[in-house]
Amino acid sequence: MKNNLLSEKLIYTGDSLTPTHLHLCTYSTTEIQESSGNTFQSIKDTLDNTHINWLQVHGMKDTETIREICSHFEIDFLVLQDILNADHPTKIEEHDKYIVLILKLFHPAKKENENDLDELEQQQVCIILGANYVLTFLERETNFFDDVSIALRNDVLKIRSRQSDYLLSVLLNSVIGNYTSMVSDIDDALEDLEEELLRISDGDDIGIQIQSLRRQYMLMKKSIFPLKEQYIRLLRGDSTLMHKANRAFFNDVNDHLQFVLQTIEICRETLSSLVDLYISNNDLRMNDIMKRLTIVSTIFIPLTFLVGVWGM
Repeated sequence: MKNNLLSEKLIYTGDSLTPTHLHLCTYSTTEIQESSGNTFQSIKDTLDNTHINWLQVHGMKDTETIREICSHFEIDFLVLQDILNADHPTKIEEHDKYIVLILKLFHPAKKENENDLDELEQQQVCIILGANYVLTFLERETNFFDDVSIALRNDVLKIRSRQSDYLLSVLLNSVIGNYTSMVSDIDDALEDLEEELLRISDGDDIGIQIQSLRRQYMLMKKSIFPLKEQYIRLLRGDSTLMHKANRAFFNDVNDHLQFVLQTIEICRETLSSLVDLYISNNDLRMNDIMKRLTIVSTIFIPLTFLVGVWGM
């Protein structure tokens, strides 16, 4: 692994082939303006320091465009490297003029055939909060935040009259909603497996299903658990970017996060009990096979003895 502190070269480490595309939404209480483009220069004139600017970046291939954006908003070079590092751990980091959040989004992987096991794919999302801007960097073209864009156009709950940190709370709520959906699916699948194991099913693929769900569980745990402490620090921090008027919304997001964390803990306990049940069922099946072999032996060993003596 190369020392990133000794190189100014920017490299996107992910595997997404999505071309870099930008979407800018500049809004205030009374108006909203949107623009799109493939380069930062094509939308730069739409930026308005007297309004709140939400810039969405889809696709990390064009590293120079990412550099231009970060340079304009005075984002540190190390943060720029973190944005392009698709395998960066989850984190929340406070700087003097902005707050950086690196999170993961999950969705079911596409199956090539019906016999493939259910797996999860993840993509990194980086959100940067400034005094009058929010930047979101996504690896792929996605409609994940489209409902937020629609809410801004329709000024739902007077969203355009609030500060930029309120927009951050809305985006965070969408991400936590993704976690809730994925973790709930795993929890439901584990419950179905538990019912199947309690019926002492002879299904040979149950062990494989347990391992598949365990991989999904570990992937989500690795991405979500770091938020447990870091989000609390964000809530209790003294950053001027976090306004007291919007604390209630961040507390609501924290409630959803706590639910996800609790569900993950339940999944861990369920997985542990499923493994015990699976082993117990295997032992019961093995004992049943041994009983049958013993009965067969009891019947045929005396006959074999008599045939041997008679033969002699």
